[in-house]
Amino acid sequence: MEYHVSLPVPSDVLKKLLVGDVLYVTGSVFTARDCAHVKMRGMKPKDLPFDPAAMALYHCGPLMKKENGRWIAVSAGPTTSSRMEEFEDILLDRFGIHLIIGKGGMGERTTKALKKTGSVYAAFPGGAGVLAAEKITGVSQVFWLEELGMPEAVWILEVKEFGPLVVAMDSFGQSL
Repeated sequence: MEYHVSLPVPSDVLKKLLVGDVLYVTGSVFTARDCAHVKMRGMKPKDLPFDPAAMALYHCGPLMKKENGRWIAVSAGPTTSSRMEEFEDILLDRFGIHLIIGKGGMGERTTKALKKTGSVYAAFPGGAGVLAAEKITGVSQVFWLEELGMPEAVWILEVKEFGPLVVAMDSFGQSL
């Protein structure tokens, strides 16, 4: 099946998403790679300057440029998600994240956490960073840029019809 959804994805829609389904999302996503995961792991929801539960988590270290005082995405392809395996179950549970977007697969800890939280993991095609950037309509905020650097900072991106994403792990414990 193919789905076009707005973020945050309602729980009844998450329950319909099955491995192999194609997904396009519109709304806010936040980027987080290794360093942001480490930082977030040590925080409580009230300590974060943004609400992860209202967005999708995108494993991405975007290449950005500033033009006329605005950030513009040059390339925003996914990074290898398996690197975040040791953190993902904690973030899913603690912050109420229900959609993860990345590249490749994730492991057993994430599979169990997705099932427990009713969440899904969707894969974005690797090597399509420019396509991803074209789906970004704006950057609403950036956090920890000076501390973590451009690829590791948390970017709040507004996206429209972001995809194609393939549901690689569903909330029923199935995985490609």
